[in-house]
Parts: sequence; structure tokens; C-alpha cells
Amino acid sequence: MEAARPAPKRAVVSATPHGSTLTKPTLIEAAKAFAASAKAKNTRKAYRADWRTFTAWCGKHDAAPLPAMPETVALYLTHRATTGAKASSIARALVAISQAHQLAGHVSPRSSPMVREVMKGIRRQLGSAKRQAKPLLPRDLRELLSILPASLIGIRDRALLVIGFAGALRRSELVGLNAEDLQFESDGLKVTLRRSKTDQEGHGRVVGVPPGAHPETCPVRAMRAWLDAATITSGPVFREVTRHGKLGTTRLNDRSVVKVIKRRCHEAELDPRGFSGHSLRAGLVTAAAKARKSVASIQRQTGHRSVAMVNEYVRAAGVFDDNAFSGLDL
Repeated sequence: MEAARPAPKRAVVSATPHGSTLTKPTLIEAAKAFAASAKAKNTRKAYRADWRTFTAWCGKHDAAPLPAMPETVALYLTHRATTGAKASSIARALVAISQAHQLAGHVSPRSSPMVREVMKGIRRQLGSAKRQAKPLLPRDLRELLSILPASLIGIRDRALLVIGFAGALRRSELVGLNAEDLQFESDGLKVTLRRSKTDQEGHGRVVGVPPGAHPETCPVRAMRAWLDAATITSGPVFREVTRHGKLGTTRLNDRSVVKVIKRRCHEAELDPRGFSGHSLRAGLVTAAAKARKSVASIQRQTGHRSVAMVNEYVRAAGVFDDNAFSGLDL
């Protein structure tokens, strides 16, 4: 009788990554890249700066930054609070420290009762109210537009200012625009935002920009004039213009928006203090609230996910409406 043949051995897939293709450097690096992309670019930059500051402080005091003892973190937060840092900056630094610990596989010191109590005390003592950018209102915008030259850079700045205002665009959204994102129609201009602060996954959204009431302040005309003057048909919309009036190829960055606003305010003899890259967006929301536009319409234009955030602007815009003191005989 013939002996039974042994069954062929099946290939065994190891449950552990050791020796498997999961340890390939390309996959590991790709995983790191995806993990890094989970946060916005500016957020990652701020976290890195916060972490460098913390590790430098630990080095001066012979303390281990990773893993850090709760006492070390509590003392660092106290140091920041007593040297002029704002509560919001200290809170962000704590998030950066926590993120570094979690990514390294350590328990976050943020969960320590000591650290939580210190942070709570800092918020209570320093306050945690947000400092909102000064809104650039229509009257201010008209002042800025009135002094713009007819040069290429003047045409660019007009388009940047009125599109930023009318679309309630963040500065990153404004400088991130490409010509392919613009669609001129009979009703106005459709602006496609491929990615924004609240849309890191890149689902995108479309913002409608209707024509303005006056030719000199019309965002649709201003954008058309800029594209025609610069002969831009693809690629970055807002680019550098050299001091000799020549169009460059480099896309403006978010700091460029602040510089344009500050420079034009100075030229229009408006105090530039308080104005920032967020002032265009804040200006549209404030002006719309004063004009009694619905919260839904404002939220649709700004892309705010939270109605509460829009209501902050609405409340700020209406502090003098039906005011308790108005009309009293004083």
C-alpha cells in the first residue's frame, strides 16, 4: 500500500512586519508623508517652531524633552506665561509637545493633572479671548482702491483686494488661486477653492462672486482686467511684479497679502495698525452683518462650518444697534 504523501506546505504570511515588505523604506516614508499631511502646512510649521523652543529650553535646564516629565512641562508653561506669551500661544505649544510625545509612542504630559491645572490657571489669569483682525470695511476698501496706480502692480492689487473681500477669502485661499479655478459667467465669477483651512482633504467648494455696484470696485471686472493685463491663462493668478513693472512667475505667499494691505493703507493715509491678511474676510462678514444679510448667506460665502463663528462677527457688528444707551437724555 502506497504511503500517503505529505500535504504541500502553505505559504505563511507573518503577522509581524519584520522581514516583510511592510518595512520597505519607500512605504515607511510614504506613511510618514501622509501622517505629516494630516495637518495644514502653517500648523505644522508652528508646531515645529514650538517644539524647537521647548527642546532648547529643556537643554538649558538639563531636562529631558522626550519623554518629558509633567513637572518639566508645567514649569515650561509657567515660564512662557511669565515672559509675556499669550494664553493661545502657550496652549498651542502644549499641543505641539503632546503631538511629539504621541508620535514617539509616549504618554502625552498633557493628560497629567498637574499640567491641566497649570494650563487652566494660565487661561484664567491671562485670558483666552481671541484677538480678531480689524475688518476692512467698504469705506476703507474704497479709500485703498482710489489711490491705486494704473500700473500692472496697481491692477493686480485692485483684483487681490476686491476678490479677497467679495469672496471672503482667507489669504491662503487667495494666493492659492490658479487661472483654472476661475469661471466667468453672466451672473458673475465662480471661484473654485481646491483646498482651504477647513478642507484639508481637498473636497473643494465653489464661491460665487457677483458683479459690484460700481465699475471701479467691481470684483469681476477687476479680476478680468488683471488677467488680461498680465496675459495669465493658466497657473498662479496672483504673482509677483518686479520693481521694473515686469510680471514674474512666482506665486505670492500669504505674507504678501498682509504687505499689500499695509502698504496701501499707508498710502491712503489709513492707520495700518490692526489690519492683517484676515481683514478682507472679516470686512465682508462685518459689512454683510450690518446690512442684515442672513447668517446662512454669510456662512455660505465664508465656508464657516460653525454658525457660532459667524455669529461672533454678527454680534460685533451690531453692538450699536438698538443699544441700551441710545436715545437716553444724556
